[in-house]
Amino acid sequence: MNEYVDAFIDAVQGVHPGIRNLLAGLAIMLETTILLGLVIPGDTVVLVASTGVLDWVDFGWLLMAVLIGSLIGETIGYSIGYWLGPKIRNTRLGKAIGQKRWDKAEKFVARRGGLAVFISRFLPVLHSVVPAAAGAIRMPYKVFISWTFAACAIWASLYVGVGFLARESYQLLSENLRFGSFVAIGILLASLGVISIAKKILEKYSDRMSD
Repeated sequence: MNEYVDAFIDAVQGVHPGIRNLLAGLAIMLETTILLGLVIPGDTVVLVASTGVLDWVDFGWLLMAVLIGSLIGETIGYSIGYWLGPKIRNTRLGKAIGQKRWDKAEKFVARRGGLAVFISRFLPVLHSVVPAAAGAIRMPYKVFISWTFAACAIWASLYVGVGFLARESYQLLSENLRFGSFVAIGILLASLGVISIAKKILEKYSDRMSD
């Protein structure tokens, strides 16, 4: 098992850090852009990229790339909603998202304002719709970007940190334990499980606030 994990890590680390960071930032930008977040697995790309981080300097560059990509993507989504307004629902893009999702996103933002923007960053699907909904109801951009920055900073730190620490744990354990890879994978899965549970709690909260 260890040899397969070693091969995977070597493959990721074999990619130039600049390219790796660029790809991670681009993936998360596309994920946080309206609709594309429904098909682009940006969080998966970030996790994979973070396993290739070599040191804390590399960690910082990847974190910055992911944060910038997130903010650009969120701003694009906001701008689309701001300039198209309610008309966005009737576009091909808007119809693909569905009226139910639009209603939920707009009600959530209208009732909870910046807090809704913050929470949505951690929720699947909704995080791709809320920026456009915030723009459509004319939430001030300063308010939007302030909450978005806080959420994206936490999200990026969380995902980059999980991948990095999982890799570090594996390398430490594999040197001392025969089945160190299983322990490291267990740590990664446990971390993702905690994140998943937190997402479920936030999703239930958003459902109550948009009903």
